[in-house]
Amino acid sequence: MKKEILVLGAGTGGMPAAYELQAALGNKVHVTVVNQSEYFQFVPSNPWVAVGWRTRKDTTFSIRPHLEKKGIDFVVGKVEKIEPGGNNVVLSGGQVLSYDYLVITTGPRLAFDLIEGAGPSGHTQSVCTVDHAEAALAKLQEFLKDPGPVVVGSFQGASCFGPAYEYAFILDRHLRNHKIRNKVPMTFVTSEPYIGHLGLGGVGDSKGMMESEFRNQDIKWITNARVAKVTDHEMFVEEVGADGEKLREHVLPFRYSMMIPPFRGIEAVAQVKDLVNPAGFVLIDEFQRSPAYHNIYSAGVCVAIPPVEKTPVPTGTPKTGYMIESMVSAIVKNIEAELDGRSPSTKGTWNAICLADMGDTGAAFVALPQIPPRNVAWMKKGKWVHLAKVAFEKYFIRKMKTGTSEPVYEKYMLKALGIEKIAK
Repeated sequence: MKKEILVLGAGTGGMPAAYELQAALGNKVHVTVVNQSEYFQFVPSNPWVAVGWRTRKDTTFSIRPHLEKKGIDFVVGKVEKIEPGGNNVVLSGGQVLSYDYLVITTGPRLAFDLIEGAGPSGHTQSVCTVDHAEAALAKLQEFLKDPGPVVVGSFQGASCFGPAYEYAFILDRHLRNHKIRNKVPMTFVTSEPYIGHLGLGGVGDSKGMMESEFRNQDIKWITNARVAKVTDHEMFVEEVGADGEKLREHVLPFRYSMMIPPFRGIEAVAQVKDLVNPAGFVLIDEFQRSPAYHNIYSAGVCVAIPPVEKTPVPTGTPKTGYMIESMVSAIVKNIEAELDGRSPSTKGTWNAICLADMGDTGAAFVALPQIPPRNVAWMKKGKWVHLAKVAFEKYFIRKMKTGTSEPVYEKYMLKALGIEKIAK
């Protein structure tokens, strides 16, 4: 009798997990994917969507036909409750799905509620979802008619800093294209201890390079920042010192703002006793498995990873696409081992490889492993990175449609950077 594997989430982790599980274990398992929406979205493209350089049609597609073509069931629904004791997941509306193995790849809850006035329902925009990016574009189009100061960055508690930098540079280029950059003072606000920290303790000379780019593009910055509140057209920012004590306060006027929110675990996951840390992220062992529930695995932004270092304002550790891919592959191999009567033994590499677009140029960051000390800390800048990210977007979306079980990041990105041998 086939084992039931339930995958929660159909994003950068969930889709590859489903394809790999089906390809490796198809004769032994029945795979079902649960997702809250009907469509897949390529989240790294959202900063482009937010300035109109991409559309929803370019970066999303309907999930069902592509999964079902591979013999994978797809259920659209919101997870209301996980019952590890009974191996059940309860969806809104009361539907109950049973599992032998549960793979949690839900991504995060976007915790705008932790900062007064934050988020699309408040006074700042977001690029974390395609819906948010479209809303940001609508606000930007209004802004272009009556420009003024802009604030971009990441709230305290954020663990994904790359999109904030990308959006700052992309917006800068967009404003220059419209020949109104001279009317738009821009400030970058971040909880990082320095520009280019990225939640990784820096990568190579990311600090010097990113500061230089900010100076060249006339982008001011405030680091070690805690946002106290956001009101209509004003952001109240506390800048702290190395000891975490408040140094000064800033009141930043703005007519447009995009800020990355704090991340937390989604409610249904966060309420499961012994499964998560206090922030609701899934606790995992070295094999991506829950220490409390051995038939639950997890990968992606929803897993608990400690910060790379203590910072005056706490900063989370990002989970990049390449890192997520290695987590997923480890999960598949470990479930396969268990089905064969062996103990899990495969570990994710947890390397970080990132292509960051900067409007008409870009920066590539490589941290092997992601958490220091590292074997490789490498960074390069150039127009080729911008072009490589555009090409990778098309490559990744095409592969998710065709149902590939190959390691997409490793096959494309490592070869594009010429470091496949170093990474191994």
